[in-house]
Amino acid sequence: MEYIEGGVCLAKGFKAAGLHVGIKPGTTKKDMAMIFSEKSCVAAGTFTSNLVKAAPVLWDRKTIDESEGIRGIVINSGIANACTGETGLEYCKESAKEFSKVSGAEVNEILLASTGVIGMQLPILKIKEGIGKLYPVLSEDSNGAGDAAEAIMTTDTVPKQAGVKEFIGNKEIHIGGMCKGSGMIHINMCTMLGFITTDVNITKELLTKALKSAVNDTFNMVSVDGDTSTNDSVIVLANGMAENDLIDKEDENYEKFRYALYKVCKALAKKIAGDGEGATKLFEVMVVNAKSKEDAVTLSKSIVSSNLTKCAIYGNDANWGRVVCAMGYSGVEFDLNKLDVYFESESGKIKIVEKGVATDYSEEEATKILDNKAVSVICDLNEGEGMATAWGCDLTHEYISINADYRS
Repeated sequence: MEYIEGGVCLAKGFKAAGLHVGIKPGTTKKDMAMIFSEKSCVAAGTFTSNLVKAAPVLWDRKTIDESEGIRGIVINSGIANACTGETGLEYCKESAKEFSKVSGAEVNEILLASTGVIGMQLPILKIKEGIGKLYPVLSEDSNGAGDAAEAIMTTDTVPKQAGVKEFIGNKEIHIGGMCKGSGMIHINMCTMLGFITTDVNITKELLTKALKSAVNDTFNMVSVDGDTSTNDSVIVLANGMAENDLIDKEDENYEKFRYALYKVCKALAKKIAGDGEGATKLFEVMVVNAKSKEDAVTLSKSIVSSNLTKCAIYGNDANWGRVVCAMGYSGVEFDLNKLDVYFESESGKIKIVEKGVATDYSEEEATKILDNKAVSVICDLNEGEGMATAWGCDLTHEYISINADYRS
């Protein structure tokens, strides 16, 4: 398996575009994107755990469940189309009809996604006009993918893309993706949108299973600020154009694909964590040798979500007490007397806690290790073989500044 560039246009038969259509007043940034496949795709999706679900989430869940195939996705940034009642759902239908008219795809082959301010109605005339502008400029190269990745950004500071190639049998298959997310990011589908395309030939059932497995260990292990959005979605489309033998059972070929999909999702999830609103650091938490994977997942999530720990990471403060405290209220039973804790970065690794007690570590060395763009905390429970990794970022003054005036 090899990481390569190309985003959502990496896989055969996919095109993308991104343009400024004026959805959010006062800016000239790209704010609308489109993905389209030459051939019908099997599709799978995972969606927000928030009880309040945006209109496009409701549309996509129903469409993926009921449709035999999907051809394209329209995404807008600036307005979330959430808490918009029947009007919001009607605008989803109007958008799909417009895409159908310009592309020839059926209405029930179109997915939609929105991100931005909650409670505002979409400017549907601009959306429909944007669809008409996007379709003719769809491109199968990296420029089209890059424009689309830029157009779905809100408070993101950089576009986020990833891709891999792998061999299934004697056929080269590709998986490419893009995502957005910077704030309102929390465990269990985070405002985070992810779109993944692949030319692999696979059944809908196994595509769904592979996506859920990948999301559980990647996107669902990311936390920026403890808020779970109304619009969170990760969607994968597979058009079969690699012409590999159909993956219809959980054999070696399925495992190869599942792992490649996991690697794309992991790369995208880490980009979200590292680009948290106001963040200066990617914060990684690894819990190893727990009694079970479930315990390791719970503990790593508790640590990476702790505001006090995140503040300590921002301040280059080796305050291991914050870490142990977050483990203590996680609900997981563990033996403190067996716990070892390390801090690690490209500047080195230092053992802070051994068997539940502080080591005679150097504060100067610890500060040097923490003063990096990517910092890891490793918690070794020495109780079993369970392990998990969660990703987040530090908590800074800038986070408050960004969110204090998000609408205005």
